[in-house]
Amino acid sequence: MRQLSIAAVLTFLIDQVSKLVIVQGLDLINRGEIDVAPPYLVFRMAWNRGVNFGLFANNTDVMRWVLIAVALAISAWVVIWIRREKTNAKAQVAAGLLIGGALGNVIDRIVYGAVADFLNMSCCGIENPYAFNVADVAIFVGALGLVIFAGDPAKVRKPRGKSR
Repeated sequence: MRQLSIAAVLTFLIDQVSKLVIVQGLDLINRGEIDVAPPYLVFRMAWNRGVNFGLFANNTDVMRWVLIAVALAISAWVVIWIRREKTNAKAQVAAGLLIGGALGNVIDRIVYGAVADFLNMSCCGIENPYAFNVADVAIFVGALGLVIFAGDPAKVRKPRGKSR
């Protein structure tokens, strides 16, 4: 569980510091867009009131608190699952990434009322209209890591039945 805790805390801190420096420090809130290395990296301010790609973004305070509750419930479930399964270090790091990212976005919803997205990356003639943040990347990588590393193919579970 140590790897999970370290990964979660580091992910949370990197996400929140990046938002503080870029969104607040560079005044991206008012500037709207800063070309860093266009088109590969542009800071573009976006407020996500929903989930991925703005799904369920109906601008109600109820939905904001529902999304906070869902993120906290999923984070708690992942901790319980990882603790119960006694997974390897890679799975614990993946879980920490997911949880740290989820908590970073929860803080945004509490403080701003929406998730602060600011990273926009495009390449090779394809323009990406969406913005994201460090927490979003961590959630994606953490979820993918859990799929890859959490299962133990050597451990086959047999259904419990009556003994003869």
